[in-house]
Amino acid sequence: MPGGVTRPYEVSTADALLARTFAGTWRRRETIGADAREALREILEAFVADGGPVPLASLDARRRESVALLDAEDLVAVTGGAVVLAYPFSAAPTGFAVTLPGGRQRHACCAIDALGVAPLLGRPARVRARCHRSGAPIDLDVAPAGVRGDPGIMVWVGERRDVREKSCASL
Repeated sequence: MPGGVTRPYEVSTADALLARTFAGTWRRRETIGADAREALREILEAFVADGGPVPLASLDARRRESVALLDAEDLVAVTGGAVVLAYPFSAAPTGFAVTLPGGRQRHACCAIDALGVAPLLGRPARVRARCHRSGAPIDLDVAPAGVRGDPGIMVWVGERRDVREKSCASL
């Protein structure tokens, strides 16, 4: 473990963590239906194109109706009549900058979300963050298949009880 970090941290593979923690949540989210999926796709495309937030008024009536379900399932967050968060993207600056092809910069909600942008879009991206412990800069090239090279870093993942109040800010 790095300098002075001691367990109770469990070291686990991403597959094991997903199976244990996220499988039930994602099974439930798979039932949101075609309208909600299309609304989410449209919202994510808007975040990629413009960075967000996405005004609810910019969505057609059917899509707006689906946003409440997406919000309830914690797939988006709505504040003041706009979608301000649509995983993996945040409209507000965070500690996780993601540079898309062409140089457009977007903000990811957390470390895991930042690493997931390239696979989500099917295009490479660059992730810039700082180590939560030392403050050292982290600069990663991420391909759709994962981080390029062996950066020798570790992602700290913890269960989030209320994602709107906290973030998984450790990379």
